[in-house]
Amino acid sequence: MSRWWLLVFVLVAFLITPFVIWGEAFEGGDVGQWLAMYGKWAWAVGIGLLCADILLPIPGTLVMSALGFLYGWLLGGCIAAAGSCLAGLVAYWGSRWGGRGAAVWIAGEDSLAKAERWFAGASAGWLVALSRWTPVLPEAVACLAGLARMPVKRFVVSLVCGSVPLGFAFAAIGELGTHHAGAALTLSAVLPLFLYGVAAWRLRTKS
Repeated sequence: MSRWWLLVFVLVAFLITPFVIWGEAFEGGDVGQWLAMYGKWAWAVGIGLLCADILLPIPGTLVMSALGFLYGWLLGGCIAAAGSCLAGLVAYWGSRWGGRGAAVWIAGEDSLAKAERWFAGASAGWLVALSRWTPVLPEAVACLAGLARMPVKRFVVSLVCGSVPLGFAFAAIGELGTHHAGAALTLSAVLPLFLYGVAAWRLRTKS
């Protein structure tokens, strides 16, 4: 599996590089007011920014908070969660369809086959769900899941379990302010564990 870890290192380095080069240019500013400039299309721009976070140092959590500020915690949370899910799906399918050759070249067929067996199991679902509320890792894990051909159903379920609490938590922060930010962050980190635990149990009972 050593060559698989080389692939992980290359992928993470690729995703971190834009943050190192352009990160400061995307920091600061009032994202809510900037999104408001797009009027009725602010929600679409917000989703686009969350998807662009795959390759650009977009402050995803600030975008989610801005959506909560503009649309309230309920609608803003739905938009933020949808954007996070769409970003995960783009990373997954883009890597699954377009990155296979490079993955084989870097990691080798044997290492990739071992990774595919691991990503087919329940542990990979926990990783995907928990990674959604960490920096950089959401994109890296989704790409790795695509490269390792993680079962689509398991990936989508774990992606939703991680993205929905995150989206609603930061939308609530955007609407209500930062007074309860710690509680919202804690809840967004704990809920994926509970949601995916229930989902994994349902997947087992149906199989």
